[in-house]
Amino acid sequence: MSLVRRAVPADAGELLRLRQVMIDSMSGQDTSAEWHTQSLPTVRRRLADPDGGFVAFVVDHPQRPGALAALVAGTVEYRIGRAGNPHGAVGYVFSVATDPDARRRGYARACMEELLGWFREQGVAQVDLNASAEAEPLYASLGFVRKPDPSMRLSLRAT
Repeated sequence: MSLVRRAVPADAGELLRLRQVMIDSMSGQDTSAEWHTQSLPTVRRRLADPDGGFVAFVVDHPQRPGALAALVAGTVEYRIGRAGNPHGAVGYVFSVATDPDARRRGYARACMEELLGWFREQGVAQVDLNASAEAEPLYASLGFVRKPDPSMRLSLRAT
């Protein structure tokens, strides 16, 4: 039996906690946690929708009942097709996090393998992610390669 399971709505608080662990480990990020309260209902709703294109795979913490040791979340988006991806299904991996006291046990890899399997089931031809230098060896071992990143971002703030 696999240690990895698909996250359910009751896991939403722990998903946010582990996402914060990831955010806190990145330099230059806003590490405030006030957003958790606003995000919690949305995360619960998205986890409750099996066909919504969002999924998270988790490992329960072996020493702390009710806590999660690892998290990998992903989404499927549609883009107009192109060579190599004529149907336009693109997977995006985000929020890869392992509790500091549960690292180096293969949990993130196991969650990533489950997510990649789920992407295959969804007909995804391409999977993208942003990798920290620390995590790059894991992703490279799964077949990910660095690409030039021409990404830009505009923040639209709700008023």
